[in-house]
Amino acid sequence: MSFNNFVRRIYDEVIHLSAKQHALFWLAVISFVESSFFPIPPDIMLIPMILAAPKQAWKIAGVCTVASVIGAYLGYIIGFYFFQLIAEPLLSFYGYLEKFNEFKNLYNEYGAWIVFGAGITPFPYKIITIASGVVHLNLAVFTVASVIARGLRFFLIAWLLYAYGEKMRTFIEKNLGWLSVLFLILLIGGFALLKFL
Repeated sequence: MSFNNFVRRIYDEVIHLSAKQHALFWLAVISFVESSFFPIPPDIMLIPMILAAPKQAWKIAGVCTVASVIGAYLGYIIGFYFFQLIAEPLLSFYGYLEKFNEFKNLYNEYGAWIVFGAGITPFPYKIITIASGVVHLNLAVFTVASVIARGLRFFLIAWLLYAYGEKMRTFIEKNLGWLSVLFLILLIGGFALLKFL
């Protein structure tokens, strides 16, 4: 079985879980493991769950955020204590080792922004959580950046789906990548502008 087929089977199973009775539990599990080693983002469960129960949107987004941040600590621990044993083979398996090496050098100066940026964009968050542990990024900085980034991402999706329903689902699924990047650029631009005022 090819890697793409493997990922596709996992993707289909995650979609299936979103319709189950204990979907909130499975959303928490997916959100937790995605932050450290799982290839499928929790958004694919988050979106259909909110559309099915819009009045529960904030609860669903909250569970997703909390579980994702807790899972980020597992990625941090893998990087901190087990890089050569676990992280290096895991990053190689997913084809992320080269990306990891590129970002590793930026951490000393831009650690909080890197964690924040990866937390709201489609960039694989697991790379950042593991890298943060490898370079021993300050845990308080890591936590604050993770909470803000993951909260913004999941609660923004929840609000858009709550407000605009199925039309927004189609729009988000087609444009999640560039929307996240645009939001990040605007946010960083806003902070940069404040420095000059």
